Amino acid sequence: MAQPLHPTHPLQDNSSTAGRTPPVLLLSGAATCGLLVLGALALWFHYGTQMFFEMIRTGFAACF
Repeated sequence: MAQPLHPTHPLQDNSSTAGRTPPVLLLSGAATCGLLVLGALALWFHYGTQMFFEMIRTGFAACF
């Protein structure tokens, strides 16, 4: 008789990285967002408020 395609019990991953992928993705996403915020703050302090918003407005205008 034919065997079912899907086993009744899921296969278990016994590797050393099992279960670590979600925290790693979460931490890398948080680090990326943190770097973006730090970059925005650095531009703000370097160029001032008016120049910062003018650069963002010009960037959006160039995209659309």
